[in-house]
Amino acid sequence: MTGEAAAAAEVGEISSVSLDLLKTKMAEFARERDWDRFHSPRNLLLALVGEVGELSEIFQWKGEVPKGLPDWKEEEKVHLGEELSDVLLYLVRLSDICGIDLGKAALRKLQLNAIKYPAAAAAAAAAATTNHYSSTNNGATKTEKEQQKAAEAAVPN
Repeated sequence: MTGEAAAAAEVGEISSVSLDLLKTKMAEFARERDWDRFHSPRNLLLALVGEVGELSEIFQWKGEVPKGLPDWKEEEKVHLGEELSDVLLYLVRLSDICGIDLGKAALRKLQLNAIKYPAAAAAAAAAATTNHYSSTNNGATKTEKEQQKAAEAAVPN
């Protein structure tokens, strides 16, 4: 079995992938190639930014795209998956090199966002968008102004 075929078989057998598994796999991958010496936080960040750029190129001229990408060809979705994976893998590697537990940091950030953006305020802002005003003031509709006020009121100082 070729390396690619073995990797595909291994992926097919995994039902759930953890950040810890990805971190371990990335560390092994880098170690086997003697790439640890190149994996400084700065270098990994720059590589991550480059991959985000490649990901952006996929969407660059497509306009708005519906959820699930129903009009995309299978090879386009495979390419998207590869670029999303590159971004994820560099992010996981960067967090590991920096000594950050990415899973815990992400959960903490979700908790902070829940405080900063309470669900009740989001519901109020969504309700405000159902009102369609046609008059404008300085280019903003009353609905936009109301949304801005609701958002500002919802965020604690």
